[in-house]
Amino acid sequence: MFGMGMPEILLIMAVALIVIGPKKLPELAKTLGKTFGEFRKATSDLKETFTVDLEPSPTKTTGDEVKKVSLATTDAPEPAPKETTPEPPEQKKG
Repeated sequence: MFGMGMPEILLIMAVALIVIGPKKLPELAKTLGKTFGEFRKATSDLKETFTVDLEPSPTKTTGDEVKKVSLATTDAPEPAPKETTPEPPEQKKG
């Protein structure tokens, strides 16, 4: 673990026990454990998201398919405009 052996880890634990104190050390260890667990979960979720996004999906359209669809719709004739009858002018009462 990080190139450290058992003597180095024991020394770090002894210094932490002296500096932090025996009452707060379990709380600190619990908090660090939860934090690392959440970090690991977030990292795995992010990796899963990238893996899913990189896999080709049969439901997604490719660029060639989009070009074919856009060309097909632009070649279609435009519908004729509807004829509207003009409304009679309003009569002024007076």
